[in-house]
Amino acid sequence: MLIQMDTEIRKIVLKNAIDYKGKASAKSVIPKILGAFPEAKKNIKEVVEKVNALVSEINSLTLEEQINQLRDLAPELLEKKEKRKKSLKDLPNAVEGKFVARLPPEPGKYLHVGHAIGFYINYLYTQKYKGKLILRFEDTNPQIPKKEYYDAIREDLKAINIHYDQEIIESNNMEQYYSYGEQLIKENLAYACSCSKEEISKKRRNEKECSCRNRSTEENLSIWKAMHADVKEGEFIIRLKGNMKDKDPLLRDPTIFRIIDAEHPLQGRKYRVWPSYDFAVAIEDGLNVTHVLRGAEFLQRTPLQNHIRSLLGIKNPEIIHYSRVNIIGGLTSGREIRKLIQEENTTWDDPRLMTIRALLRRGINPETFKLLAINVGISLAETNLDYKHISGTNKKLIDPIAKRCFFVADPIKLIVEGAPEKEAEIPVHPKNEKLGKRKIKTNGVIWLAKDDLHEGKLRLKDLYTIEIKKEGEEYKAKFLTEVFEKGTEVIQWVPSDFVKMNLIIPEGKKLITVKGYAEPTIQNYPVGEIIQLERVGYGRIDSKEPEVNVIFSHK
Repeated sequence: MLIQMDTEIRKIVLKNAIDYKGKASAKSVIPKILGAFPEAKKNIKEVVEKVNALVSEINSLTLEEQINQLRDLAPELLEKKEKRKKSLKDLPNAVEGKFVARLPPEPGKYLHVGHAIGFYINYLYTQKYKGKLILRFEDTNPQIPKKEYYDAIREDLKAINIHYDQEIIESNNMEQYYSYGEQLIKENLAYACSCSKEEISKKRRNEKECSCRNRSTEENLSIWKAMHADVKEGEFIIRLKGNMKDKDPLLRDPTIFRIIDAEHPLQGRKYRVWPSYDFAVAIEDGLNVTHVLRGAEFLQRTPLQNHIRSLLGIKNPEIIHYSRVNIIGGLTSGREIRKLIQEENTTWDDPRLMTIRALLRRGINPETFKLLAINVGISLAETNLDYKHISGTNKKLIDPIAKRCFFVADPIKLIVEGAPEKEAEIPVHPKNEKLGKRKIKTNGVIWLAKDDLHEGKLRLKDLYTIEIKKEGEEYKAKFLTEVFEKGTEVIQWVPSDFVKMNLIIPEGKKLITVKGYAEPTIQNYPVGEIIQLERVGYGRIDSKEPEVNVIFSHK
């Protein structure tokens, strides 16, 4: 072999040894060598012999000796390359210690993954600038909020580790909105309108003003006061005097107050005249927030909200829009979820849903939402997100810590002829030695998954090798050896003292239950533990009575 190739191979083996605490692996380095020298494939036997000899030589050295050799050959390989982490872009006019952002949920449903990503973007920027984060409930339409959702939202934010500094409930600020509304009427910048919805819509399309615009300030104030007393819902609204010929239809005399004669979950019937979404948000953002970070779907609301603030003499915050996050293939629509809940008598944490609590119940680590938010960032490029993106991110977080467990679906019993009684010691995690070992006693009676059962040699993972033959409709098993032979198919198994387990798999709008047996160790893991069912996938222990139920997370 060429001297250059010999040197490069030595570098690769040394680097592998140093990366793995002084022990190189021929199996790991050969693919790298063949990648660097494709022509070596013609002499693969010679390469393998060379590598095996070199691995033995280098593994006999101390770690310090290995490092010294590599430093002489290729010091650059010892330099730790820092992984480039995707970071948050700087924001305009953001001052450390004076930055204020907000989380603005409407308490009309449980939060879903889209909310989590948007809220994490705000939370991360608040941390970046050592600022203040406000949780603001947008509840000025009494027909939408329900009391349960206020607490549910607080609980969900806590569950995904988003911490806020102040809470504002918009419906507690009604007197402030009234004061600003009256100010606009007195300044002849707003008026009472009695036109029907159809008339208003038609005039907006035709860019025509209605006659209500000509009412005197005194008459408008009189109607305004009557709206708070005995005017019926729909008889009058308060509209802003905009420009009916504006290219933006939202600026053509928008509604800023209307009567909604409904009971509010917090305010009861104390109020009946309610501000529009844009009016309340314009005031709250202008008075309490320095930076509004929100999805691109709100982009069209910005001119109107800025206009309202300009009329009221309120400063505009910095408004930054990021891409709309489209949730593909998951239930996030409040209407669809309510329908499912009613039809199937289920709850908002049903693992088929994409609500925060459903995903947590399914085994999604809270840190996943944070990483997704960093990935989305404040780009305006539209983001499509499906469960594969969520599970891919989640797997990186849970794989290093998820304890392992055997599970066999549709179990078949086998009596292994000649099998020794032994206690198998199996790593709780193949790479995390700190988690220790799990011990499973065996007596020659084992259970295999129906789909794994076939004639031939099978290696029962971390136990022994058996040979299976089919005789009529029955399978017979015979013990062969405790020594693992390379190339033998490896499968999971459970002993005779198994634990009954149900694997619950969300699949679209369906919930599929797979019945099977788990190893007894699963009883040591608490409810809420995220585990890996070997060769099956990850799951979260949802309950343990009367049988163990595990909700499938992902592969």
